[in-house]
Amino acid sequence: MEMVRIFDTTLRDGEQSPGATLTLPEKLEIARQLELLGVDIIEAGFPISSPGDFESVQAIASTVTKSVVCGLARCTPKDIERAGEAVKHAAKPRIHVFCATSKIHREHKLRKGKEDIIRISVESVKQARQYTDDIEFSPEDASRTELEFLKEICEAVIEAGATTLNIPDTVGYATPKGYGEIFKYLIESIPAIREKGIILSSHCHNDLGMAVANSLAAVENGARQVECTINGIGERAGNAALEEIVMALRVRNDVYKVDTRIDATKIYPTSRMVSSLTGLVVPRNKAIVGQNAFAHESGIHQDGVLKFRETYEIMSPESVGIPQNTLVLGKHSGRHAFRTRTQELGYNLTEEQLETAFTRFKALADKKKEVFDEDIEALIDDQLEIGQEVWTLVGMQVTAGSGAIPTASVTLRDTNGDLVTDASVGDGPVDAIYSVIQRMTGVTCKLLDYRIRAVTHGKDAQGEVQIEIEHSGKKLRGRGLSTDILEASALAYLAAINRLRSAAAREERMHPQLSMEHP
Repeated sequence: MEMVRIFDTTLRDGEQSPGATLTLPEKLEIARQLELLGVDIIEAGFPISSPGDFESVQAIASTVTKSVVCGLARCTPKDIERAGEAVKHAAKPRIHVFCATSKIHREHKLRKGKEDIIRISVESVKQARQYTDDIEFSPEDASRTELEFLKEICEAVIEAGATTLNIPDTVGYATPKGYGEIFKYLIESIPAIREKGIILSSHCHNDLGMAVANSLAAVENGARQVECTINGIGERAGNAALEEIVMALRVRNDVYKVDTRIDATKIYPTSRMVSSLTGLVVPRNKAIVGQNAFAHESGIHQDGVLKFRETYEIMSPESVGIPQNTLVLGKHSGRHAFRTRTQELGYNLTEEQLETAFTRFKALADKKKEVFDEDIEALIDDQLEIGQEVWTLVGMQVTAGSGAIPTASVTLRDTNGDLVTDASVGDGPVDAIYSVIQRMTGVTCKLLDYRIRAVTHGKDAQGEVQIEIEHSGKKLRGRGLSTDILEASALAYLAAINRLRSAAAREERMHPQLSMEHP
């Protein structure tokens, strides 16, 4: 059976979702999980965009061995040089170069003619081949590019050495019929695609809600690589969702007659990990991985499923990694059970990280009758930030209520191990906590967003606080979890401040670089 390559761009296009910025440890954790999932190509980032992105791509390239590691670059010498440096230590490196080709992009963005665009693209592919033989080229906004010009530029970059041609629907404008016809046209009109074994790839955005449908239409018409993201995250309305494409090809194998190398049983743990680390909640009704995807409330549906599950389920929850039974974890559970559950959830912790997370798990288990998967994910998510802590919360007391002035007394420990205690008043208990933390850390920032949600169920549920702050024009996220929502608020604020401190330290170590545009 023919295989379709899965090109995952969660760490590049997905991270460009507003509010989804990831730290280096978080990116490495996701990259390892994508490799376990069976992803063929991991687009690790856009190396020229920032020192942090370069560092992330470089680290992933040095860690991942089974998947191809890809760096994105515009058709400019500096971009390609930076991408080449970032992936040069990868076991399987790839450079992905792109240049806009549609009439609207040529005239209003690049302000260049067709000849110049072809010349620049050819030169860029040749330069990229100095670093690796695996070169992908994307004519940006291909779905709105004239077919004749699209054919012309594809022929030119194949001749220059491109091995994969990506035909992106950059703004989600295409329809399945029209998008599929583009692939059919290119295969029929460019003999070199067949003669040289060039892989055609789809990359679809979801602005009209057709990203997955368009990707599948491309596969029907000869595409053998699909670019997608976990949970469909991405710019604007997102990208084609990996889990939907993989399961559509597998469940409807009678129609598509192709498959992927994805281990579908790891889809759900990967989805949960990405949601947890990015802070982007998966909608309840999301296909494949949503909370309601395998839930039945209708009496008719329940009756049918009890009699024969396939009456209302076209795939089993186990097939995508959703367990039917639950391993109940509590204060009597040991390290073996805890380690097994973390692995089932898709995490690969070092012994030191595991020991720290287990100690915190036992402390939480003393407060709760049962520790849920969400609790464990939250503990591990927080564990990934340990190396970046500048300030640690030791204790706090808050006074608030009708007729009382909200007052917070907070004790912090700094990196030297010294304890600092201070108190402040505020308009409310959270404002009092944040006021005193600002004074103690010396960091004054503006609170842009504050959200609370229950991570688990019941009166002993853990509460999660997510915040966004702004400091000197820079926006940072913070997250805190506790059965005490005020403690969670303090932890979230400290997490954001610690991120600010670690980001400043990293920038001092590296040369500043301008952020660049992306496709």
